Amino acid sequence: MALKFHQQIISDLLEDSNGGLVILSSGLSLAKLIASLLILHSPSQGTLLLLLSPASQSLKSRILHQLSSLSSPPPTEITSDLPANHRYSLYSSGNPFFITPRILIVDLLTQRIPVSSLAGIFILNAHSLSETSTEAFIVRIVKTLNASAYVRAFSDRPQAMVSGFAKTERTMRALFLRRLHLWPRFQLDVSQELEREPPEVVDIRVSMSSYMVGIQKAIIEVMDACLKEMRKTNKVDVDDLTVESGLFKSFDEIVRRQLDPIWHTLGKRTKQLVSDLKTLRKLLDYLVRYDAVSFLKFLDTLRVAESYRSVWLFAESSYKIFDFAKKRVYRLIKASEAKSKEHVKNTSGKKRKLKGDNASVEAVGGATAKNVDTGVVIEEVLEEAPKWKVLREILLETQEEREKQTLSEEENSDNNGIVLVACKDERSCMQLEDCITNNPQKVMREEWEMYLLSKIEIRNVQTPQKKKQKTPKGFGILDGVVPVTTIQSSEGSSVCRQEHEALMAAASSIRKLGKTAASGNNNPEAQVDKASSTKGKAKKESSSLRRPIRSCSKKKTNSEPEIVTGSEIEEKVSEASTSGPREDSDAPPNGAMKLPPVHFYALESDQPILDVLKPSVIIVYHPDMTFVREIEVYKAENPLKKLKVYFLFYDESTEVQKFEASIRRENGAFESLIRQKSSMMIPVDQDGLCMGSNSSTDYPASSTQNSLTRKAGGRKEIEKETQVIVDMREFMSSLPNVLHQKGMKIIPVTLEVGDYILSPSICVERKSIQDLFQSFTSGRLFHQVEMMSRYYRIPVLLIEFSQDKSFSFQSASDISDDVTPYNIISKLSLLVLHFPRLRILWSRSLHATAEIFTTLKSNQDEPDESRAIRVGVPSEEGIIENDIRAENYNTSAVEFLRRLPGVSDANYRSIMEKCKSLSELASLPVEELAEVMGGHKVAKSLREFLDAKYPTLL
Repeated sequence: MALKFHQQIISDLLEDSNGGLVILSSGLSLAKLIASLLILHSPSQGTLLLLLSPASQSLKSRILHQLSSLSSPPPTEITSDLPANHRYSLYSSGNPFFITPRILIVDLLTQRIPVSSLAGIFILNAHSLSETSTEAFIVRIVKTLNASAYVRAFSDRPQAMVSGFAKTERTMRALFLRRLHLWPRFQLDVSQELEREPPEVVDIRVSMSSYMVGIQKAIIEVMDACLKEMRKTNKVDVDDLTVESGLFKSFDEIVRRQLDPIWHTLGKRTKQLVSDLKTLRKLLDYLVRYDAVSFLKFLDTLRVAESYRSVWLFAESSYKIFDFAKKRVYRLIKASEAKSKEHVKNTSGKKRKLKGDNASVEAVGGATAKNVDTGVVIEEVLEEAPKWKVLREILLETQEEREKQTLSEEENSDNNGIVLVACKDERSCMQLEDCITNNPQKVMREEWEMYLLSKIEIRNVQTPQKKKQKTPKGFGILDGVVPVTTIQSSEGSSVCRQEHEALMAAASSIRKLGKTAASGNNNPEAQVDKASSTKGKAKKESSSLRRPIRSCSKKKTNSEPEIVTGSEIEEKVSEASTSGPREDSDAPPNGAMKLPPVHFYALESDQPILDVLKPSVIIVYHPDMTFVREIEVYKAENPLKKLKVYFLFYDESTEVQKFEASIRRENGAFESLIRQKSSMMIPVDQDGLCMGSNSSTDYPASSTQNSLTRKAGGRKEIEKETQVIVDMREFMSSLPNVLHQKGMKIIPVTLEVGDYILSPSICVERKSIQDLFQSFTSGRLFHQVEMMSRYYRIPVLLIEFSQDKSFSFQSASDISDDVTPYNIISKLSLLVLHFPRLRILWSRSLHATAEIFTTLKSNQDEPDESRAIRVGVPSEEGIIENDIRAENYNTSAVEFLRRLPGVSDANYRSIMEKCKSLSELASLPVEELAEVMGGHKVAKSLREFLDAKYPTLL
């Protein structure tokens, strides 16, 4: 059943034959809207193309799911594997198709598509478009050849549509659209429909532990201190530097967008502050998402990885983060204080040993670890996440309500009793499943043991380094007498050393316990090594990381009807999950309370889980604004279904602040869009009728009006059509689009040598900054320049910078006087020295590159397409055409000559002038070789090599 506001959006789009831009609130089921439009499309209207991007793959899967649920044939995808004639027939069929922009633009430029048979184009990611994007290139060509084709663009990210200056208006101009459709959550039609039959909502605020509150407060203090340091640089807009904005990923983009043009002028401290703010945001997120041991492990990784480079580690409140994180897991006490506790534990352990072997193993494993040398004891705390207990209580309460409904026979047939728990990621889903099926303390103990065993593994990795230092390799005091600095000795204080030694002692005891439990018992249940079972469990979890939906209903020992229901529904989720019964060695204890069928869903998987499972109870473990809107839409489409939603928030936490701020940011973005819409200036010719290669949107000609008046009274010269041959792979960039805007004809072909052919003698290899560094590292650039130098008279390396970033590799202070192998300037210098004919062009932006190309082509002939395709490709006889060196020399023989002993870059040309072949070279005496090669020594080495006898086995 389509919602009324969806029907209103569809009617608004169908009214305008030119199309429009639709901006929805996040979570208002954009996939269902597009699926409805596809159902209304008929083949008589023409072919409909849906442009895909890597970011819209999840939206594509949702669209296909909606179409399959409505028994409508889904559109197929046109790929590059299909032959050209087959693609042409598909373009003429009148059906809807998915296609990538790169394939479509190449087919448009090569005229492999009947543009007159196109009904329209759907653009699924309007928020990521710009004037130079490939989608804008496609729309400009389609509108030029078929003015009646419509363009419908969609976006469910309003925040991205207000970033930058007049982003929405510029996007509409690029797509030749005149109508903007805004549908926020607070729109009257939307709010009335979603609030007519709302679900039963239970908002549960869980109090954080005192240590969690202390960690959160310390992180915010450190983040505020870093923001104050950023303000002192006077490089960033102060209004954006708030703690609330720092909670979102877009904060990094805002800061980098402001700092990128001057990035090379910033000091190391400012650059590190930008990285530190990203790290601190992760810490706030991981604090409320993961357990105490995982959080401590992440902190240990940060301490080792960032160390002295980090700024936030030296802030005043940073020590509280590490201190409180440790206290959530363990604490240090004196051995004398722990003796009485250990005696009590051992006594209770003997009592529990009578009950079973598993209990005895747990009792010994839970004993306090003591370091005899230092007298320090590790006492385990293993603080559980406060939400774990609340989640189990909710599940028990749900099961009780289901049993009451069953007894009173009031259970609705639509109520399948499925409970859906929504978490942020897959790791949280798996851990919560273990907490429900097993004892939470047991889950924490497994995490703790894995943490300790990782400490031993790190120590074992460092042990071989100590053994290598036994043989003295230095002089004076460096003759091996000075001990090697280890982690223990570099901790800086005796307390840290004692703590490290105590942790090693605890880890060793666990490892010994695992070995004795595995080898000493004959009971198969007691032979389970906890460490090995933990590792085995980790392997199972890692093998199922890609499963977005998990069910723990199959793990229950008591077979109930709802287990069958849960398995039947899970089998329907063919796209979202391939899950089967997970075999765990851990079984729930006898007498465990019954729980309803629970399914776990990772929000990051972005699957249509609500329409598949149709749950009766939803527990939002990690609140997310998009998922909340999906729940509202799901309830509005099923008004008769009873739905109960639990929201779990940490009270007075950044989790609440981030959720509320995300709603405020979206509302603020829509308010800004509404104001822009009231004052938006759209040109009259936006219907595309006036568009062409020389339209008003093209950039003005390079010659000014004054210069024209100097030539025959301003008479306009006859402009010849300039053309550029472009490699197919270059359509991933926006440069072909900009060249087309300049009035150049783009010829897409597959080139073996170069990226752009400007003339028969000019070949250009374009490199972005990132690609330049990667090409130097892999050695690919050397081969590409060598091939260009072989086949073209003027090889050109174009280094293209981004317009919004600094026009520099590095600051002037970082340029050294000497040639270093890791310096990019040194690498470029060596490249130019090796290929003297190579020309390097430095371009500030795409438009600057187009101006450079126009200047280079001013006095050049147009390139030959057939010749450019054959360059570098051997024929059937193995002859490579147009090889400059092959015209005068035998290329293979030259390469062989340069590899002979005594032959170098300084003398191989003189040898080629003296000798016409290798056989003639082999017959020359040593005296003539010395005269030709420039030395008696090198001539003798070559003569000895040529006269050497072939070794035999006899």
